[in-house]
Amino acid sequence: MSNFTEEAASRILKCLAEESSVNSYEFSHRANIDHQVIVGAIKSLLVLGEVIDAQQLQTDNWELTVEGQDVVSNGSYEARLWGEVDAIQGTLQQELMNKVPNSTIGFNKAMACGWICIGKGIDGELRVFRKVESITDTTRVLLCQLSVVLNDTAYAEQLKELKKRKLIDKSVIKHYVVTKGSQFTVDIDRLESELTSEMIQSGSWKSMRFKAYNFDAQGPPIDSGHLHPLMKVRAEIREIFLEMGFTEMPTNNFVESSFWNFDALFQPQQHPARDCHDTFFLKGND
Repeated sequence: MSNFTEEAASRILKCLAEESSVNSYEFSHRANIDHQVIVGAIKSLLVLGEVIDAQQLQTDNWELTVEGQDVVSNGSYEARLWGEVDAIQGTLQQELMNKVPNSTIGFNKAMACGWICIGKGIDGELRVFRKVESITDTTRVLLCQLSVVLNDTAYAEQLKELKKRKLIDKSVIKHYVVTKGSQFTVDIDRLESELTSEMIQSGSWKSMRFKAYNFDAQGPPIDSGHLHPLMKVRAEIREIFLEMGFTEMPTNNFVESSFWNFDALFQPQQHPARDCHDTFFLKGND
């Protein structure tokens, strides 16, 4: 156990002494420690025996995307677009679209909310005008109160819209709920992991606590031999021919007749392979 993990484990035990249970994810934010370090500390405490009990849970967590964070800081695109519209003379649509990021989304949303309209200006050109004197940026308000919105069914449709606009994103958080064990203590007693000859000679092993062995743990992989690359290629070629319908000849039949060796394969009589310098011919039938 590293010093950092030991410190995290000690803080968990002290917190558990005052509270009935500790949520690892919430504790990591409260203690300003990385959640993975907290999880490692919990696992190291579980090895000590019945000091703590831990139950692993899985929770869906909704977080602001980069675009959602931008909306929280600067307002929604529809609100920004409404703010760029001249309150008296209106603004040319093309000029307005160049002032706001994601202006197409902002324009459509502002039109749907009834914040803006299109009409002819004094110069006869089409302009965008404000239809209302003030607005409430509902999208920004919902994102600022995301934790409340997620737990309220009344905001189901608005939440669905935020997901559709990719302003929020779901992540799965695996965390632990830690409770006191039957042998709970704030003082960490480190278990010995190895029995040494010095312990046996001095007899100190009698008063020591040892870490339990895990007989189900897999041992290190055993190095073994491997097929030669040429053998692998030969095996692949063999499988290809077998899949094509070919069958293997008996391996003890080393001598074959001229018929099966040449004629059955439709090899021409004048083929060079039939010459004596390419093929061994034997006399007799035995």
